[in-house]
Amino acid sequence: GTSVNRPGRLSKAGNAYLRSALFMPAMSAVRHDARAKAFYEALIARGKKKIQALCAVMRKYLTGLWACIRTGTMFDSTLLFSEEHIQA
Repeated sequence: GTSVNRPGRLSKAGNAYLRSALFMPAMSAVRHDARAKAFYEALIARGKKKIQALCAVMRKYLTGLWACIRTGTMFDSTLLFSEEHIQA
């Protein structure tokens, strides 16, 4: 069929409310946070689609938020992204 020629889609498995709640913060982070932007651009340079790279940023933020809730510490995005993406 013709569906073979289409690009792959992002999986819709998981919590749709959580995915929609993290979309705009991830977009803002990619625009204004230098570390998140470097991580995003590194993924795109490796051949990921833009939405896949954005969802990777969303997941990074989600795991960081969960760790902050568990440990009771303040959120710090500098702990989520490594320095190697900024240097490259």
